[in-house]
Amino acid sequence: MANFSISGNIVDILHKTIFPGTIIINDGYIQAIVPEYGQHYDQYILPGFIDAHVHIESSMVVPTEFARLATVHGTVAAVCDPHEIANVLGLSGVRFMVANAVKTPFTIAFGAPSCVPATQFETAGAELTSKEIRELFDRDGISYLSEVMNVPGVLAGATEVMEKIRIAQELGYPVDGHAPGLQGEAVYSYASANITTDHECSTLVEALDKLAVGMKIIIREGSAAKNFDALHSLIDSHPSQCMFCSDDKHPDDLVHGHINQLVQRAVILGHDVMKVLQIACINPVLHYNLHVGLLQVGDFADLITVKNLRKFEVLSTYCKGILVAKAGKPLLSSLPVPIINNFSATTKHTTEFCIPAKGTKVRVIAAFDKNLITEEKLLPAHIQNGEVTADLERDVLKLTVVNRYKNVHPAVGLIQNFGLKRGAIASSVAHDSHNIVAVGTSDEELCTAVNGIIDAKGGIAVVENSSIQVLALPIAGLMSDADGYMVAKQYAQINAEVKKLGSQLLAPFMTLSFMALLVIPDLKLSDRGLFSGKDFQFVSLWVD
Repeated sequence: MANFSISGNIVDILHKTIFPGTIIINDGYIQAIVPEYGQHYDQYILPGFIDAHVHIESSMVVPTEFARLATVHGTVAAVCDPHEIANVLGLSGVRFMVANAVKTPFTIAFGAPSCVPATQFETAGAELTSKEIRELFDRDGISYLSEVMNVPGVLAGATEVMEKIRIAQELGYPVDGHAPGLQGEAVYSYASANITTDHECSTLVEALDKLAVGMKIIIREGSAAKNFDALHSLIDSHPSQCMFCSDDKHPDDLVHGHINQLVQRAVILGHDVMKVLQIACINPVLHYNLHVGLLQVGDFADLITVKNLRKFEVLSTYCKGILVAKAGKPLLSSLPVPIINNFSATTKHTTEFCIPAKGTKVRVIAAFDKNLITEEKLLPAHIQNGEVTADLERDVLKLTVVNRYKNVHPAVGLIQNFGLKRGAIASSVAHDSHNIVAVGTSDEELCTAVNGIIDAKGGIAVVENSSIQVLALPIAGLMSDADGYMVAKQYAQINAEVKKLGSQLLAPFMTLSFMALLVIPDLKLSDRGLFSGKDFQFVSLWVD
């Protein structure tokens, strides 16, 4: 590694001071910091930003490409839960991510996925038991237990869930939480299982309840779930107990910004800049014991330069002393990636998406923009020729989840608020088991969209009449092996086509991807049928 120095106004967040000076870097470490009082510099030097909870797979690119895109925005590290690819490929999927990540100087701390599959009510491609969790900790450099989504299991003291937590505790590793809407006495019981964080808070009251029992709140602002506006007051009231994360960030959004956007918004809102930077740069390092420098002598040279401490326009990014991005351009190279997958579904037929009329009133999933939580609505069935069809006047469309691991009949339900006036869209990114999920205005277009995903063995697709566009995701049906900027461009083009079909959702594919996530209430669709997250059991489509 080259030895060099960099000068500017040094932002020492740990000691809450800013002073002009020069940082001397030797073999990737900070050798010395030399104050130069009286000097004037037109740039600031500070520790890099950290995404405290992200599923890299949601960016639709592999870790090395994620690093290329994120470092442009001053991100130097990410705390990554690889449970998306783990649900498809198990241990081999996690190891694929780890093997790819070590090829970049960008720091990625991987967790051991605690809930694979997420529930027993869906079909996943793999299972990770406590034995595999122990193996990941012992052999693969995994450094925390990722989000424990099985809240009922924790509250009931389920043996396998508690054993995974116990293993992490024994090794001194943090345990991440996932408990949307949990409040009151249940929160105390959940946190008492040594679960230390939550990134699912959508209201300030919920966050304060969790803070009161010692949990740390990761303020999330991703492509679908956006909680910053509801929670940003915590920046001033609880700066040592908060972090920032994206959770799920689609490629077109990642091209335009990352954690830097939250930092900028927080400062513009009037929050103390040192508290904001503590949350964005320091707290994740301390909580997860990351091998990331904090701009102190002897630390790794993980740092960024910015024009000022208001807009945080990133001038350059260094990871382990390597200049990885400058002036809005990545300096890391794209690398070849092997293809791994688990996809067995074969061509479907239009008749498989029919719903024969069996009553007059149906349960409908009500989706909401910028939110992963859904509601159950009871609406009159729209029946034509003895079959339930889309009701465009009420914005009620067909929703299907198709098992990608076995050839079985699709599960079909109904969804409101998606906004399509014509056509259909489909995706093999369907949290957490990643079966095929699709929504459409007609059975024919719905079937065409699903078959487009099956033909590509993973991807996202948009259909209008018989015309189809597909962005292939050959790596586990989740990620592309292409250049990240090209993937972002293709994704943006397909997303624009969905908007032309009538959807006003900010991120329709991201919203669609969560309609099969049973652990977030209320009503969702599994490949096995309609599921109540509130009651944690299957329910009938028909109410009467």
